Amino acid sequence: MTDNSTADGRLPGEAALHEIAHGGDRQAAMTTLAQSEVLLPVAEDSGEAGEPDPQVVQLPVYEQQDGTRLVPVFTSETRLAAAMPDVRQYRNVPMSALGGGWPSDDLWLAVDPGSPDALNLPADNVKALPALAGA
Repeated sequence: MTDNSTADGRLPGEAALHEIAHGGDRQAAMTTLAQSEVLLPVAEDSGEAGEPDPQVVQLPVYEQQDGTRLVPVFTSETRLAAAMPDVRQYRNVPMSALGGGWPSDDLWLAVDPGSPDALNLPADNVKALPALAGA
């Protein structure tokens, strides 16, 4: 991952989440987030050994106690390690690409779960990411 961090040391996606969480310009922050790359955890048993097919992305789906199904993604290695310390592999994925093939209307996207700036997006918001990114 290239280091294109902001003045305060945050990566653009992480800074965008912070803006949203603290009442900043939500539209501008969502656009920045949509244009960012995120880290998508790869489960140990996913079968993605070796070089994965760049055109195929397997989404790790987790179910919360209330039945909500979500896919976690992270804006930095630090946030991934803090939330999921057992995850050893991840893929860099353009955030907007996730919206292009979102598989289900009852599946949420959890961005930086466990962090103070965590954001959960319902399917309709995820599907809007490509347009926000200008794709």
